[in-house]
Amino acid sequence: MQSNSSAAAAPEADPAASPEAPTGSAWLAVASVALGAFALVTTEFLPVGLLPSIAAELHVTEGVAGMMVTIPGLVATVAALAVPLAAGKSDRRYVIIGLMALLAISNGIVALSSSFALTLFGRALLGIGVGGFWAVGGGLGPRLVPARWAARATSLIFAGISLGTVAGVPAGALIGELVGWRVAFGAGAVLAVIGAAAMLALMPALPTAVAMKARDLPQLLLIKKARLGMLATALIFIGQFSAYTYITPFLAQVAGLSAKTISALLLTYGAAGFVGNIIGGWAVARSVRGSLIATGLVLGLSSLVMPLFGANMAAITALMVIWGLAFGSMPISVQTWMFQAAPHAMESGGAVFVATAQISLATGALVGGVSVDHLGIPSALVVGGLFAIAMALLIWRHGHDRPARLHAVD
Repeated sequence: MQSNSSAAAAPEADPAASPEAPTGSAWLAVASVALGAFALVTTEFLPVGLLPSIAAELHVTEGVAGMMVTIPGLVATVAALAVPLAAGKSDRRYVIIGLMALLAISNGIVALSSSFALTLFGRALLGIGVGGFWAVGGGLGPRLVPARWAARATSLIFAGISLGTVAGVPAGALIGELVGWRVAFGAGAVLAVIGAAAMLALMPALPTAVAMKARDLPQLLLIKKARLGMLATALIFIGQFSAYTYITPFLAQVAGLSAKTISALLLTYGAAGFVGNIIGGWAVARSVRGSLIATGLVLGLSSLVMPLFGANMAAITALMVIWGLAFGSMPISVQTWMFQAAPHAMESGGAVFVATAQISLATGALVGGVSVDHLGIPSALVVGGLFAIAMALLIWRHGHDRPARLHAVD
């Protein structure tokens, strides 16, 4: 989710930094990182489509089962900061392969677990992989290809996120319906192993000359625009995952839809998210502030009003598509805001951004779970919608684009 070098003015001399066109092997290395991104996103949100069956088999409420999203988010918050610091100058190739191996272990534990406590332990290991991957691996694109193709390589890596959203969650829900939720997590473990093997075979050595230091992290708080971006990130992620974590129980129990119809709707949502990612890229090029406000309003209103339509299939489908479009544009909008706020501190800024997003994701799942258990399933969508709208109002009131005064980071 960020550039790999914190010393932007003096980038590391990578073998890939030549002006020539990247080789086929360089693009294969990029594709292996994209595969890892796909595996991570698929696994992180896999419980969303499987929540009712997991809760039933492990004898917990659906609100408590939502901890399978909360726990990895909390752990990822710490990992996003700790992994880059612990990695120091280690070869990033082996760091990211190790994180993919941890993902495989996590999925294996969940697939074979006999208790909810063991399931949460497995999901905690996932949190380390998620936080570490995005803090270290998100910026590998510019190191794998020449600078001229860096943006294209980064886009390919992040396409793994979109593909995971489009195919991962609905595919997991369908597998869970056909052969059981444990098989879905087992498939996730296999995918992680394939990703790690691909990285081992295709990625070159990626030594790091400049290690991120702990004192770099608080510097982001000195920038007003960055502080505002962190608050906006928190509000929109809490809103999204307060509602989205419990969308499957809502569609099943409130809208009365079958498992196959729910899988189709989740696939439609993901496809809309893929389109929304493209629209978001176009929108932020014109106005990051406008993109954030529109994202918050569209996401918030579509979630907020969905409980009003109950079992109206046409309305539910339309709202899922609209919500998916907003969700697709959400990451690129908040990331662009944060990176514009601190272009001089990409790695430390990226780590803080990932930590903010992950703790907000975890908080959203927790807030939604408490709401579900005390006020009913529709309340999670209402609460989530209100948080998202609050983000739009925050940026509308305080987010006027002005030249940022940047503080130097040693």
